[in-house]
Amino acid sequence: MHFTEKEMVFSNIILAWYGTNKRALPWRNTLDPYRIWLSEIMLQQTRVAQGTPYYHKFISAFPKVEDLANADEEVVLKLWQGLGYYSRARNLHATAKIVVEKYGGTFPNTYKELLTLKGVGDYTASAIASICFNEAVPVVDGNVYRVLSRYYGIDLPINSPEGIKEFKKLAVKAMAPKNIRDYNQGIMEFGALQCTPQKPDCQTCPLNSGCIAYNNDRIGSLPVKLKKAKVKHRYFNYLVVVDANNQTLVQQRTGNGIWQQLYEFPLLESDREVALTEVSKSAPEILGVKEDAEVYLFNDKNIVHKLSHQHLHTKFWIVSTTTILENGVPLSTLPEYPVPVLIADFINTFKI
Repeated sequence: MHFTEKEMVFSNIILAWYGTNKRALPWRNTLDPYRIWLSEIMLQQTRVAQGTPYYHKFISAFPKVEDLANADEEVVLKLWQGLGYYSRARNLHATAKIVVEKYGGTFPNTYKELLTLKGVGDYTASAIASICFNEAVPVVDGNVYRVLSRYYGIDLPINSPEGIKEFKKLAVKAMAPKNIRDYNQGIMEFGALQCTPQKPDCQTCPLNSGCIAYNNDRIGSLPVKLKKAKVKHRYFNYLVVVDANNQTLVQQRTGNGIWQQLYEFPLLESDREVALTEVSKSAPEILGVKEDAEVYLFNDKNIVHKLSHQHLHTKFWIVSTTTILENGVPLSTLPEYPVPVLIADFINTFKI
């Protein structure tokens, strides 16, 4: 059905569209704040199709927030493996502990209190407060930015301080406070399915008569986003040592960089690609093995692993040694460790 601006206001059009087009997603069958919070954290930086199996895995492993709070961090990270942005998993675990210890296992029921939880920002607090507790606060995510920017013809950058402030104000004006639960889910769904980033189907869009971008041929130029920071290139050389007992070495990443608390092989990082001679020279000292260790390259071409602001040019070097590793772990146990997907892929293909 085609709606005109005169017949129905923006929020009512969104609600009507949502009633007809919403997807059957597992977290839409509940108002449990634990499950809504879990889904929202997972879907940050992640597509629904990718996130859904992880949601099922977590609900199966941790049916209640108490189960997640009491879990070992390595178990949480292992289940998260492949979703990326691992700080989300660590914050998830920390917040579960806070909800149990401070709130007795019951999530705060207001936007303001939800904001105090670790890893919960404006968007997530708004989503939980509106969906679970029907609080009249609008959500503003990438989908919402796109719909509002195009419909109202706003060219303020969505990732600028001014843009963030202006779009939040606009979201408040546009929302349907009496049915905020469905409206918030509806406008996000509308952006995901109808007002898509590339080649949206504007001909069948129920908002097209009032859409400034559509009526002024500006769909392709909105929303506006400031350019990202320059991509940093890093060169990772993983030293996969194998001793006579089929043991290897792994270490846990610490500090504030990428992949905190995940495991990896001993790493030789360089500012450029390195040759076999350089690795052969450095490996014995780094690994604590004999000088006659045999080194060979596992992957002939660099594996380029792309993160948001950096590209990791990665090579895996196999170091075969007669030295029995003091802190070695059996190669057969490698799949049990929570590791970045880059290393998980290597483990899956590496055969002794």
